[in-house]
Amino acid sequence: MAELRITEIFHSLQGEARSVGRPTVFVRLTGCPLRCEWCDTPYSFSGGALMALDDILAQVQGYGARHVCVTGGEPLAQPECLELLERLCDAGFDVSLETGGALDIGAVDARVSRVMDLKAPGSGESHRNRYENVAALTVHDQVKFVLASRHDYDWARFKCDEYRLPERVSDVLFSPVHGQLEPRTLAEWILADRLPVRLQVQLHKYLWNNEPGH
Repeated sequence: MAELRITEIFHSLQGEARSVGRPTVFVRLTGCPLRCEWCDTPYSFSGGALMALDDILAQVQGYGARHVCVTGGEPLAQPECLELLERLCDAGFDVSLETGGALDIGAVDARVSRVMDLKAPGSGESHRNRYENVAALTVHDQVKFVLASRHDYDWARFKCDEYRLPERVSDVLFSPVHGQLEPRTLAEWILADRLPVRLQVQLHKYLWNNEPGH
């Protein structure tokens, strides 16, 4: 029986991406090969508990929400994540996957909206970006840049042009690192450069101060 190591499953409002504000069930998988400087979920690097896929599905269904976000850590670090995503889609959920972009996304079920990070220099992990993933992206997917500085912003702007990301995916998301880059500053840069991107702030941090389970 297939199992996944799970850090937490909880019901909250989506804090990021194009479904921000919607009631969502989050399935947070344990483990991540990256160590971003600004990571806000280091508690998901280890620990967790093994759960059978049937039990995960039953717990998700118990919340009665339509939207499910599979996150981490890095969900794709556990191969059985692919089966979980497929089964969630088969069960009729609107499914998104938050992935750090260092692992191959090509085998993810096409019904899943992949929210893929490209790691900016300020993360300390930009050398781990797997640019081969860009070719697999579609208009069903999203690309996220988490930015800590003007240098990160300029790097992200270049990557948008280099890979024509606004034409390739539904949304390109620019997010300021909470407490390091002011959202207003990032907003002014976006407007000044007339970028076709979406500013996002992490709603859950304003509501619940990044408490686990929210």
